[in-house]
Amino acid sequence: MKAQFLVALILFARGALGAAPAATPLRLSREDYVDRVNAIWHGQIVAVSLTLPFEHKTAAVEPVRVFPKRYTQGWVDDDWYYEMCAVRGFEKYGIGMTADQLGQQWLENNCGSYGSSAVALQNLRRGIKGSEAGHPRYNRVWWTIGPVFSADLYGALAPGMPNVAARMAREFGHLNGYAEAVDGAVLFAGAISLGFVERDVRAVLRQAVQLVHPSSPYRLCVESAIALAEAGHSFDEVVNHVEDRWHIEYPATNNAVPNGGIAAAALWFGEGDFWKTVDLACRAADFTDTDNSAASAVSVLAAMHGMKALPAELVAQLDDRIVGTEMNRVKFTPPVDEKISVLARRTAAIGEKIVLAHAGQAVGHDLLVAVQTPETQPAERFVLADLMRYWNLEWRLERAGFGGDGAGAMRGVRGITYLDGEVLATYPRDEIRGLVLRRTVRLGQAPRLSFEVAADPGKAWELNVYVGNRQIHQRIVSGAKATREFAQLDFDLSEQAGREVSLRLYQRVLMPGTTHLPGNAYWRRLEIK
Repeated sequence: MKAQFLVALILFARGALGAAPAATPLRLSREDYVDRVNAIWHGQIVAVSLTLPFEHKTAAVEPVRVFPKRYTQGWVDDDWYYEMCAVRGFEKYGIGMTADQLGQQWLENNCGSYGSSAVALQNLRRGIKGSEAGHPRYNRVWWTIGPVFSADLYGALAPGMPNVAARMAREFGHLNGYAEAVDGAVLFAGAISLGFVERDVRAVLRQAVQLVHPSSPYRLCVESAIALAEAGHSFDEVVNHVEDRWHIEYPATNNAVPNGGIAAAALWFGEGDFWKTVDLACRAADFTDTDNSAASAVSVLAAMHGMKALPAELVAQLDDRIVGTEMNRVKFTPPVDEKISVLARRTAAIGEKIVLAHAGQAVGHDLLVAVQTPETQPAERFVLADLMRYWNLEWRLERAGFGGDGAGAMRGVRGITYLDGEVLATYPRDEIRGLVLRRTVRLGQAPRLSFEVAADPGKAWELNVYVGNRQIHQRIVSGAKATREFAQLDFDLSEQAGREVSLRLYQRVLMPGTTHLPGNAYWRRLEIK
């Protein structure tokens, strides 16, 4: 009897935590579905257009009510172009489309103008599969916001089915990101999906965060914002906490994690009102990805309320059209000239197939959706030290920083840690303590330590080499020429022959007495002979 009670308690707990499907189906007329999808497309364009003057710049201190210029039609931004190409992919490959097939669609349409998406396009052109184009092994800015703003579509395609939306966001998010960046895609795709069945934005956030594993920095950030808000802290206090805790960790302005906290806070305190939500996103913090935070939040409102949630005077300026030929000098193939309402109907047609494939029904003019309770996805974690799996398993990387390389965001961030084939690029998380490559090894009879190092033109860093407690080498590695040039270093370790020793290679970026600007360290061919 005791065992039966325990089983019943576990089953009850699982249901309470969201593992069991919801019982009440969503009855959604096709007309209402198309209207809400149309609002999601329009809402992204309106929100981005309003807030673009504050992207990667200082925050607004006054309400924003008009576009920065008068529009006569919608334009093309990465916030919706990648989703437009995904619609083409679903139409070509069907609702079972894979990330590799979406990668082929990106190649066909020339997707990838900024940030991790630009790197993804380079990877695709090199022959790397779509499912791997966003992986840290190949994509130096895998932790940025690209997967998040590419995921509104997946929420629109899975109304009331957050687990289906989250699965698509995870799979297709790997095209231009990984780990915490894709966790953000999962959370906001799920939030948009839940918007079709919920009318309380706070309930949406509380449920959507459950889709992401508790170990994720993205979930930790959003949960901290929710917890502070529930404890009575103001919007400004919440976003300042988010920035102080997370923007230091991810200093590039197009980061995924702190921008996710800001989007969540804008949604929470916006209370379902379009203008209040947009104004909060604009005033949230200096030097953030304002337009994408606003668009993610507005897409949730659009899923809830349809076109009536959006300001009619701004929607009218778009003239139901998206037109464009290129973005950041990447030419669209073919050029874009589409009606937004037609794009919405095409999207809803794909969504209907997905609904029917997941226990939904078509009843007359309505869809009966088998509504889902959010289920937590398995953890997807990657820390910068994990780059050593692909570069040199015998050494440990410690105190590496994410940094940023200006790929579509604020330029001038000093350094970034990433892998480029046989080259490991590093920059320390902590400029005082520096970064270290470490290995403990028993040396042979005639041991030598060798490696090559370089710096960017006009930048420098200080190399310190330690064997045990003794420093055996110190130098400034500088990049004086127009191209990066590697220097070969070789050290005789015969004094330590036969002994187990600790080897440490430090990258220091604080260089008193020099006029060099600090920058990346580049390492290759690190070995003990």
